[in-house]
Amino acid sequence: MKLQFTIFFFLTYVLSFSQTEIKKDTVKLNEVLVTAVRLSKKAPFTQSNISKETLEKNNLGQDIPQLLRFLPNVVTTSDAGAGVGYTGIRVRGSDATRVNVTINGIPLNDSESQGVFWVDLPDFASSVESIQLQRGVGTSTNGAGAFGASLSLATDGFQNNSFAEISNSYGSFNTHKHNLKFGTGTINNHFTFVGRISNIQSDGYIDRASSDLKSLYLEANYFDKKTSIKALAFGGSEVTYQSWDGINLETLNKDRTYNPAGEIKNEFGTVTGFYDNQVDDYKQDHYQLHINHQITNDWIGNIAFHYTYGRGFYEQFKQNEDFSAYGFTSFFVNGTEINQTDLVRRKWLKNDFYGTTFSIQNKNKKYTLIIGGAYNKYEGGHFGKVIWAAIGSTNNQQRYYDNMGIKKDFNLYAKLNYSLNDKLSLFGDLQYRNLNYTVNGIDEGPSPIIRDNFNFFNPKAGINYDFNKNNSLYLSYARANKEPKRSDYEAPKKPEHEQLDDMELGWRYHKKNTIINTNIYYMYYKNQLVLTGALNDVGSPIAKNIGKSFRLGLEIDANFTLIPSKLFLQPNIAISKNKNMDKFENIDGRLQDFGNTDLSFSPNFVASNLIQFKAFTNFEINFQTKYVGNQFMSNIEHTNSELNAYSLSNLQLQYRIFPKKIIKEMVLKILVNNIFNKEYVSNGYFYSYDDTWSVPNQTTTIFGSGFYPQATTNFLLGVSFKF
Repeated sequence: MKLQFTIFFFLTYVLSFSQTEIKKDTVKLNEVLVTAVRLSKKAPFTQSNISKETLEKNNLGQDIPQLLRFLPNVVTTSDAGAGVGYTGIRVRGSDATRVNVTINGIPLNDSESQGVFWVDLPDFASSVESIQLQRGVGTSTNGAGAFGASLSLATDGFQNNSFAEISNSYGSFNTHKHNLKFGTGTINNHFTFVGRISNIQSDGYIDRASSDLKSLYLEANYFDKKTSIKALAFGGSEVTYQSWDGINLETLNKDRTYNPAGEIKNEFGTVTGFYDNQVDDYKQDHYQLHINHQITNDWIGNIAFHYTYGRGFYEQFKQNEDFSAYGFTSFFVNGTEINQTDLVRRKWLKNDFYGTTFSIQNKNKKYTLIIGGAYNKYEGGHFGKVIWAAIGSTNNQQRYYDNMGIKKDFNLYAKLNYSLNDKLSLFGDLQYRNLNYTVNGIDEGPSPIIRDNFNFFNPKAGINYDFNKNNSLYLSYARANKEPKRSDYEAPKKPEHEQLDDMELGWRYHKKNTIINTNIYYMYYKNQLVLTGALNDVGSPIAKNIGKSFRLGLEIDANFTLIPSKLFLQPNIAISKNKNMDKFENIDGRLQDFGNTDLSFSPNFVASNLIQFKAFTNFEINFQTKYVGNQFMSNIEHTNSELNAYSLSNLQLQYRIFPKKIIKEMVLKILVNNIFNKEYVSNGYFYSYDDTWSVPNQTTTIFGSGFYPQATTNFLLGVSFKF
């Protein structure tokens, strides 16, 4: 730690010379990075915005989904139970594969699984300037179509002055974070540099669900009056012990922290130990180059290039595995065929993702026109190796499956926001998207070859009317089309692409001490790929097409200033219906009509509240509550698939000190999660299979479920020093 202090003091001292003030033109150019994919405050779509100040207040090492969990109609979960490691987010009942995420307008979702693995970018919130969450389809963006929401992250902006910051936190389950940041401020009127290095470790609430996470962020900026160039290199490495297996109801009631991953059993089925390297080991590097240029007073152009390199593996101990699945040859011993063995396997991913995004913006008092697009290519290698086997010899270079997924994604869009007068504005948005996806080689599953091509047209339109300076009303329509993800092709029937029509009607009330945002939405789906509740062998959810379905809901969020500069109240509520229409399912060997059933993982009631009290200038108390209503993990409302409603409350304290020398600011934080010690489950899975052996000539469907319990009362303590 002494060396770290020395480095930061040196950087701050040396680079603090030749600083000048960053001009407004430069800030304007920098904002173009995310303007193309973000909404303005008056855009006729539903949105929430999170500032850097809010992120800093809550950031003690937990992943970004955990920092967003109190937003309207948002539900989050954590495999390890404590918000570090593998975490997930759902918006309006739509899972993470349907939440489009961009960083500075660059797609972050994995091209094949379409999910975002936040564990690969630990502590990224420390380098984020702002976040915008668009619920519903939203406006056109880069990457996979948004079927639940779009999440736009903008990284750190320009800062005039040099700075250095050291942050540390420690808490329950041996969770600790160490973070070092620095910025040079403006050098020679044209340059700024920012850097961060982070390390997060946690044992997890669930047994052995440990995380060892490291990340790096570097940013260099050049700017003059008409041009800005932003170069970024960031990434992370993670080693997490697997905790995606969940536990059954009996275990949940007896030992809720039990982790079955890595179990070693004897011949009688009794667990005798656990494999100590049942881990996910992955590294991911991101590179971005953004060039903005003000062509004329009204026209600004932006082009960006990006490259992401990912590589890593899942390591798993497996017992009684068939030789045939791994290319082994069976043999006989004393007349007995030997065709099974215990083994350790590694399932590898090595992928490259690269491309360009671009936009041009024309803006004056009457309208804002944005024309943009992107071309991206993904090349993902999938292969498996057996690194140890109890019987027979292994060749570490031999691959028992080996295939390559290639996905090309091109989109072009035009957006126009036109003000007819001081009260009425119109919005139009047209997007064309072309996709080509192939998989070649030998797979371990039933879909070794994929050939698919899609052409999507996604129109959007809206109107915003300002009744007066305090009240406005908006109405919008948006269509989205979305391609299947890789695992969807494992179904016996080739999956269809999905289509969504989203209609939003909203009212905004903004006054000095009161802000209210209210909206009604109706989302109508054709061929929605809904989660069945089941998981594949690496813990990813399985989905399949259904006919017609819809989501109808009311969302309200507000911000009340009860005592100016002292007491604030921020409640939000979401009430919805999420339905399969005329749901049919094969149960007990026959097709059964279940009628209109609830969509899986879609609670009908979600609410949050924040009470913020500034006791005095430098001391702040925040009390946060969250309630999530009952939900089903299946689409047939089976009783075994029900997740009970739950509530949790967090208490956060923050105290700021301003020393006179050396240290500019010291911030002390205390976060107590789940302060009332609730035992709750935020996620799980549900599966079924047909039993044709127990009763002759009769098929009986057997159902099972698993659960991911979340941590009881736990705490994090943090301290940061700003120089």
